[in-house]
Amino acid sequence: MADPIVLSREEPALMDHARVSRLFAELGPEAAGAVVTRALEELAVRLARLGRLRRQGDMACLRKTARGLAAIADELGMAALARVALDVTACVDTGDDVALAAVLSRLERLGERSLPAIREEAARRG
Repeated sequence: MADPIVLSREEPALMDHARVSRLFAELGPEAAGAVVTRALEELAVRLARLGRLRRQGDMACLRKTARGLAAIADELGMAALARVALDVTACVDTGDDVALAAVLSRLERLGERSLPAIREEAARRG
């Protein structure tokens, strides 16, 4: 009998440092810092909203919120967070509630790592 596969709950926050650098070069430290701060606040609001929407069964709003989260994350160079948010939309589209619960949990864990990472990156540049 083969050994069972052990899944890791640890996933690094992947960030495109070049995208963050471009943002700061284009806007300057103060404006880019403000943009990053507003984007991080919106990401946090959307992450918190997703679980509530699932519990309420509002899949259309959940899907829209996840897509918006993915777009914001992508603009900030947070590729993993954007990809997992799009995975949420795929789960909604297929109607797979078990997968949706798992992917939302993954998105929450990844958000807990990604938001502080981009905040630190912005503080280092600003």
